[in-house]
Amino acid sequence: MVRKRIFPVTRIHEPLSIEVEIKNGAVTDAWCSSMLYRGFEQMMYNRDPRDAIWFTQRICGICSSAHAIAACYALQDAYGVTATPNGVLLQNIIFGADIIQNHLRHLYVLVMPDYVEGPDIPPFNPKPAIDYRLPKQINDQLMKHYWEAAELSARAHQLIAIFGAKAPHQQAIYPTGVSVAPDAGKIKAAQAIQQDLYDFAANKVQEDFEIIAHYYPEYLKIGRGYGNLMSFGMFPHPDNSELQIKGGLYLDSNKKVEKLNPKYIRESVAAAWYREPVSGGKPLKETTIPQNNKPDAYSWTKAPRYQDQPVESGPLARWWINGKYRRGISAMDRLLARAFELKYVCEKVGQWLEQLRPGQPSIQPYETKKEGLGVGLTDAMRGALGHWMEIHEGRIKHYQIITPTAWNLSPRDEKNRRGPAEEALIGTPVENVKSAHEIGRVIRSFDPCLACAVHLIETDKNRRGSLVT
Repeated sequence: MVRKRIFPVTRIHEPLSIEVEIKNGAVTDAWCSSMLYRGFEQMMYNRDPRDAIWFTQRICGICSSAHAIAACYALQDAYGVTATPNGVLLQNIIFGADIIQNHLRHLYVLVMPDYVEGPDIPPFNPKPAIDYRLPKQINDQLMKHYWEAAELSARAHQLIAIFGAKAPHQQAIYPTGVSVAPDAGKIKAAQAIQQDLYDFAANKVQEDFEIIAHYYPEYLKIGRGYGNLMSFGMFPHPDNSELQIKGGLYLDSNKKVEKLNPKYIRESVAAAWYREPVSGGKPLKETTIPQNNKPDAYSWTKAPRYQDQPVESGPLARWWINGKYRRGISAMDRLLARAFELKYVCEKVGQWLEQLRPGQPSIQPYETKKEGLGVGLTDAMRGALGHWMEIHEGRIKHYQIITPTAWNLSPRDEKNRRGPAEEALIGTPVENVKSAHEIGRVIRSFDPCLACAVHLIETDKNRRGSLVT
């Protein structure tokens, strides 16, 4: 048996350490360790609740609007207010454009170099020891699309800035809507960008990743994990707040989609560098108190569980639950489902832009409250995102955040059950232990974002490891 540590894992967001045991050419055990602690939940204490939208966006630059949306939903819940129809549409447009830029960057900039050989220039050299298989003509075509996707992801940020003032960390989302009112000029400018994004998503992305799946068919079987899937849903309808992507739960043991109840969510810190909670890990009562060098802990990420089950979240979970993608659960299926979602969101942004009504309010006055509880649940780029807030005497008394990467890359819980990504690594074949590129492919299929997952950079020598895959 060989034990290997990969740190940092490249082409993901922020420091991640993966440790695996390999026996007879396959992974037999795995540990995902988040090596970053930031303390955002403590930062929120005693602040004006309306600050949550701005502060929590700084958790991450690649999915900042997701935190703005979740914080906004929590505030609307606490204050008992709703968004105007224009406000809902504009929130959806800003959020949708951010999802588009994320998916383009993940699929092409972060994932494609796992399967497509780049030119002899940085960042593609020195060349990794990877089994590139595409014929040269097809490889060159996909590399051309790589550069197009990089440019279009910046265009998606421009779309965000039309209504959000800037990107990342937009400035316009508030309870009840968006502060930037739509007019004909803004709508036309946004539609021009949306059309370019849709054309690329509809005509190139799905085909590109079907090509990759054809030449790397084993990844349609590798990286399954538990087969437990969860989604909060996303994108409310402007007229009735019904979610246009439905939420739900799919447990492999039941083989059916069920309704999801947030009261069954809790967080375990058995293997995380935090003090044990006194509240059973419930988000509205949970504390986040660091305990560095805690015995048997190995990650700054907590272990969220639903009905005590590890569950995977993300585009594959969303579309499995909504019945639009049921080919399988694997590393490659996660990429194909994300490619499907990219086209869907591009199309929906176009529809929402057409539904905007210049002259109608995009935001409305509301009264704050001195006391209240608010929960903001939405799916984000990588999966289910929740913000829990308690307001006391007009200030934030308690704030908790559970991110998609916390669900997906959680460590073990008190029953020693692996997190979903750890479980997905089990059985992964490793041809060359030194390069172990197969491990990177499985992990990157989740689109990890450790900046979101753990809210001290560890400099202890014993926690540093070898170069990455």
